Amino acid sequence: MTYNKPIHSITVVGTGVIGASWAALYLAKGFKVVATDPAPNAEAALRKFVQDAWPALEQLGLTPGASQANLSFTADLDEALAEADFVQENGPERLDFKRKLYGQLDALLPRDVIIASSSSGLPMSQIQVGAAFHPERCIIGHPFNPPHLIPLVELVGGTKTSPDAIRRADEFYTAIGRRTVRLNKEMPGHVANRLQGALAREVYYLVTEGVLSAADVDTALSWGPGLRWGLMGNMMLNHLGGGPGGIEHFFEQFAGPMTTSWKSLGSPELTPEVQRRLIDSVHEEVGSRTIAELEAERDALLIGLLELRAGHPQTVASPDAKAA
Repeated sequence: MTYNKPIHSITVVGTGVIGASWAALYLAKGFKVVATDPAPNAEAALRKFVQDAWPALEQLGLTPGASQANLSFTADLDEALAEADFVQENGPERLDFKRKLYGQLDALLPRDVIIASSSSGLPMSQIQVGAAFHPERCIIGHPFNPPHLIPLVELVGGTKTSPDAIRRADEFYTAIGRRTVRLNKEMPGHVANRLQGALAREVYYLVTEGVLSAADVDTALSWGPGLRWGLMGNMMLNHLGGGPGGIEHFFEQFAGPMTTSWKSLGSPELTPEVQRRLIDSVHEEVGSRTIAELEAERDALLIGLLELRAGHPQTVASPDAKAA
């Protein structure tokens, strides 16, 4: 089976934070979006999210034909899938729920429609068990929050996923300006969340041990290595860290000290007491700022960084284009 179906209409299943963000992105890229979610007030919440996200998407550049008017909503799953060329699934992170949902999606959709899950940790091999007819078209297309701004999409197949489905999904996401990574095998939490989790573990350890406050550890990250990580990844930075000798010299110089330092890294238990210590320290850092104010600050800085990277030919993805 090949997956060369032109993609014009996308069905977004589940319109929580991630699903709503996907919907906003797809609308900005000129697609027709049909969203579905059985939750009360889901449509109103989705339309407000899209409306609030639109100025940022306009600043980054809309695809010709992009319009919020291309969004429709229905609580009826059959109706939502009637004209789908691609499905972005964002249901709850429960395996029993996912399997049942994939059984419904698989039965209702033509065999050449790819079903991409935003799941942040469940393996596709376990999810696609629910797809009795065509599990080969089911993949993980995991974004990083918020998907309408952060370009990363992790692509992971299950044991029954067709390589051609992964290829087509990669082409699709890349064509709309996403930066994809393909995992060669399934891992709990995929990759980006594992990297984030390793860092979070040490952050929580340092704060709960009284080494520094939440504000100071955030400063150490965002004004130190975080600035570099926004431009290049760990491996390329290691290569630069080796000077003229590159990565070879880096390991000659630092492999010993680095592995020794790993032995002192913490492994905190998130007991209620530890959580309370972390929570109190975070609220000291937050002060009187609201979640909305912090989100606005985050998004403004993200847009600035994305615009900066778009001007550098070695770091930008392919030009935005509606997938054919």
